[in-house]
This record gives sequence, structure tokens and C-alpha cells, in this order.
Amino acid sequence: MYVLVTYDVETMTSDGQRRLRQVARQCLNYGQRVQNSVFECSVSPAQFTELRLKLSDIIDHKKDSIRFYFLGNNYSKRVEYIGVVTSYNVEDELISYLFAHIQNNPKAGVFAIIDY
Repeated sequence: MYVLVTYDVETMTSDGQRRLRQVARQCLNYGQRVQNSVFECSVSPAQFTELRLKLSDIIDHKKDSIRFYFLGNNYSKRVEYIGVVTSYNVEDELISYLFAHIQNNPKAGVFAIIDY
């Protein structure tokens, strides 16, 4: 399933700044950042449950909030872009994305390819 994760974490204190970093780190483990405090995640139901529990353990429920938007399997028809697109389709192969990115941006280089 495709889930959009958005969050608002209080950052007036050092504890809040720490929570903000922890939330972002967990979201990066499951998806890609598309804007500040917004992540697109392609996850299984079990992975979503795991992510939700981890985020719930991190935040201060009296000061912070997280929203999950379920875009479903047909998400590509539900997402529109205006301006620069800085994300990639998580369903595509990463190598195909990198190749297309280099073709469209000849001055951009690939600094690392990681084989999982």
C-alpha cells in the first residue's frame, strides 16, 4: 500500500528537536522524503503497523501529531506535481531511475550505487 506520512513535531525544546530527527529517521527507513515533514512510503500492512508503532513511541502525544494518508495501490493517478519533482517512483527499479536522472541532468553524477 502507498501511504503519505506527514508530521508536525514541536521543536522549541531540545527534546522536541530530538523527536523531530527520530521521526524523520524512521520515515526514511520506510520511504522517501518528498517535502519537509512529508514522506511517501510503499509498505506492506505489517510494515505500516511497525512504522506506526515506532512513530507513536517517539512522539509526545500532547505536543506532536502525525497523519497518515492512504493513497492505495492506484496512487499514481492520485498524485499531481507542480514545479520540480525531486522524488522517484518507489515501484520503479532504482537503476532505471538513476539512468533517467543522468540522461536528463548530464552535469549530475552518481556518487554511489549500493547493491542490496
